[in-house]
Amino acid sequence: MNSKFLNAIRIISFILTLYIWREILFIEFSQLEGYLLVIVPILFVFPVVWIGRKIIDLNPTKEYCIWITSIIHIVLVFLLGVSIIEAIRLFSSSRGILIPLPIEFGKVLLYLTGACLFLTVVNLALSGFGAPFAIVLSKHLADRWLYRWTRNPMVLCTLATLLSVGIYIQSLNFILWVVLLLTPAWIYILKKYEERELEIRFGASYLEYKNKTSFLWPNKPRQ
Repeated sequence: MNSKFLNAIRIISFILTLYIWREILFIEFSQLEGYLLVIVPILFVFPVVWIGRKIIDLNPTKEYCIWITSIIHIVLVFLLGVSIIEAIRLFSSSRGILIPLPIEFGKVLLYLTGACLFLTVVNLALSGFGAPFAIVLSKHLADRWLYRWTRNPMVLCTLATLLSVGIYIQSLNFILWVVLLLTPAWIYILKKYEERELEIRFGASYLEYKNKTSFLWPNKPRQ
């Protein structure tokens, strides 16, 4: 299959995803519709990942895996993005239980975690020659700098940034949504699909890296 065609699919899908995300920002949903958008896309993550894993296991070759993973990433980015965007908007206006912390504290945390998230994007680009948001799959195994301490620094920093958003908007409900719904879905993605597709694409080098590097929480690399 032509790699240029796949790249075109990725770019067009990313543009369409950005367009839909933007449109969601300008639509006034009812509170019930808002809660459905916050919950339902996350629930869809589980069958999408399960089906994707079944498909790549049918033909565990590198080229086939690249195509399927690109499609799975496009779908997951769309689902997660829709839910996160609506969750931030919904819980900013309907905060539920308030967090008794100053907004300034949340703002500082947001800057710090956002900076760390940006560093993980740079790290992936320089070490793995890849990019987030299903734009480019990593061409090399990213195992340097931040990726030496955890196999998933981008996910960790994204979750930390969202928790900072929850503190900033002072919404315990938003934080509970991140912890109880979004985080389990993301861990399921990593464990059920990402680890398998990386094993197919990078083989023994990934298995060695996986064996000596922490899954999510940073830890000193094992020799």
